[in-house]
Amino acid sequence: MRSAEQRREELKAVYREASGCTRCPQLAAARHTVVFGSGHADADLMFVGEAPGANEDKQGVPFVGQAGKLLDQLLGEIGLTRADVFVVNVLKCRPPGNRDPLPQEIDNCQDYLFRQLELIEPRVVCTLGNFATKLLRADPSTGITKLHGREEERVIGPRAVRLYPIYHPAAALYTRSLLDTLRADFSRLPELLALDPPPQPAPAVAEAPEPVVPEPEQVEEIEAARVIEHESPETQLGLF
Repeated sequence: MRSAEQRREELKAVYREASGCTRCPQLAAARHTVVFGSGHADADLMFVGEAPGANEDKQGVPFVGQAGKLLDQLLGEIGLTRADVFVVNVLKCRPPGNRDPLPQEIDNCQDYLFRQLELIEPRVVCTLGNFATKLLRADPSTGITKLHGREEERVIGPRAVRLYPIYHPAAALYTRSLLDTLRADFSRLPELLALDPPPQPAPAVAEAPEPVVPEPEQVEEIEAARVIEHESPETQLGLF
């Protein structure tokens, strides 16, 4: 099991790798900066949005516009700050014109998100809006209107988490009637964080290779090599 310091150092390595990523040539050519994520590296609560916007692309920090201010406000109402949680996006680069991420871009980028989940070890993952919810639930047909405020245990990449979909804060900016719904869903986060974390899946165990049985002539060569090794000066001096 990794210590907190080991996980933090590995997370820094993932950040450095992502910062120079060119897996999506169009995104790499158009971006100002990679928006890796921000917050507490040992957070129990992680928020996952869709992709950086123009402000995030310039500043390198997710949720820095009006939606980010509302996120901060809602966190404050349940006794948390941005420094207590970790905020990421499905994509680490802004799609040109804020278009939807393409399937290939999601495939190219998802390993970074899975590594963040593995190394930060959140108990609760809060998906913000339709896009992140459908992606992390691997269910493109069920939307946020039906799922918001309903937690479930899910294995995402290497980690089991309590997945909790809610509306994206930007939706409440455009449809003010959603603000009360968003606030009610946020109010349940403390009780979810107080629950025991979901049991983690067993790590994959590599199958042992088939034993190699040497041919008779190979056995003779091995025995001859042992004699030579036993008589060598390096062996006698204990150097090898």
